[in-house]
Amino acid sequence: MDRLQCMRVLVKVAETASFAQAARQLHMSAPAVTRAVAYLEETTGARLFVRSTRSVKLTPSGSRYADDCRRILSDIDEAEASAGGSHSTASGILSITAPVLFGQIHVVPILTAFLSTHPAVTGRVLFFDRMVNLVEEGIDVAIRIGHLQDSDQQANKVGSVRRVVCGAPAYFARHGEPVTPADLTRHVTIVNTGSSAPLDWHFAPNHTPVKLHPRMYCNTVDASISAALTGWGLTRTLSYQVAEHLAAGRLRTVLDQYEEEPLPIHVVHVEGRHVSAKTRAFVDFAVQKIKALGL
Repeated sequence: MDRLQCMRVLVKVAETASFAQAARQLHMSAPAVTRAVAYLEETTGARLFVRSTRSVKLTPSGSRYADDCRRILSDIDEAEASAGGSHSTASGILSITAPVLFGQIHVVPILTAFLSTHPAVTGRVLFFDRMVNLVEEGIDVAIRIGHLQDSDQQANKVGSVRRVVCGAPAYFARHGEPVTPADLTRHVTIVNTGSSAPLDWHFAPNHTPVKLHPRMYCNTVDASISAALTGWGLTRTLSYQVAEHLAAGRLRTVLDQYEEEPLPIHVVHVEGRHVSAKTRAFVDFAVQKIKALGL
């Protein structure tokens, strides 16, 4: 059997967690998909999937093998595209991920401006407040906020953001302002419980984290900001998330002198031998535009 085609089949089964769904998407018969996976299992001598009537899951060996297959197939696609000249012209689907609010506020305008000058490119955005695996989820470019782990990814620093404690003027008129982080225990606090938000608020080095007793928990940043805007309590967000409200005077920051070090913003892409023209062009474009924001 064609081993590369079998690898494509395996990757599709892994992505869809279904032999039948993989067959439909690949325009193959279900038995052909089953034979392809069986061939790879026989070739590798390892069981690649655990199958039941309700689910299809990769085994640990299968997961490692699927990652290798994705890398091999990606290298082949890049080599063919390079030989065919498509790496000289930006074209195809460009997939981008970013934190939700940063994506909505900053990435969408940057992407639409980029697409306007590159008519052969189609944009695809996936905004999550969690870390996304670029290779596994087929992402070309990511905007990361926070310190990066060592990896095989190319990163361009484009700015930084602060963690700020803020509230509405009406709140401060009724309750006053906290002077030190410890004062927060006597204030009404609204905590964001999103995946990247710590429940305890940390401040500058050598300052003990504040153990809060929140009056409200919100699972989205939008909700915690909305509650703060009513003048009901204080919340903590990243500076870009409330920049518009701060500029308009609807919110005001406190405890600025106790802030932690700013978090870096990076434009990230997987570093390979043949970076596609669409990725290379968008990275250059996005780096320039985000730096111009002065974050």
